[in-house]
Amino acid sequence: MAKRKIPTLLDLCIQTAIDNLRYIGDVGELELYLLKDILPHCTIDQLMHIEDSTEGRDLSPVTDRLWKRFYVQQFGEDNANLVIKRMKQRDLVFKWRQLFEAKTKEREDAQQKLSEKLKQRYAEEQAKKQSRQIKICAKVPPSSSKRGFFGGGGSGYDVSNVKSNLMKKAKLEYLNSHEAKVHAIIRKNALQTKSLPPPR
Repeated sequence: MAKRKIPTLLDLCIQTAIDNLRYIGDVGELELYLLKDILPHCTIDQLMHIEDSTEGRDLSPVTDRLWKRFYVQQFGEDNANLVIKRMKQRDLVFKWRQLFEAKTKEREDAQQKLSEKLKQRYAEEQAKKQSRQIKICAKVPPSSSKRGFFGGGGSGYDVSNVKSNLMKKAKLEYLNSHEAKVHAIIRKNALQTKSLPPPR
């Protein structure tokens, strides 16, 4: 059975630094070989914070390969190989942090444009729906004179007109009846009698 290796004081210090990376800022006084053991455990935000906090010292000899790893993780190996190919063709060299930040901004801009396009399309669809609703509401309803017998609201017909028509019809029927003619003769004779002078 293999004996467990007893950690040295240096190992304990490195492990303590790794466990507390979120609190580390300026590492300008640390040796590069220590940073090579500590910084690979950083997240993107932690590595960026440490580099920004360390003034007067270039950490890219250690961090450049870490930023390349982050680039591959975020944007894919094919994209990373394409960037390498273009730098060789143009005889240019950029640090991987610069490439990572440029690609991140490019993606954010594309997402912003897509979001604005979707918002604009949604607003246009809502405007079309609103316009259709206004057109439907703006249609003039048919006039009451053109409605059918059961058209319109209320009881569906004009009660006063019906009563008036019935009264007129009953009046005409009465005037044309035999009884009405007899009553007319009686009234006429009565008026003639009243107009005669009284006997002397």
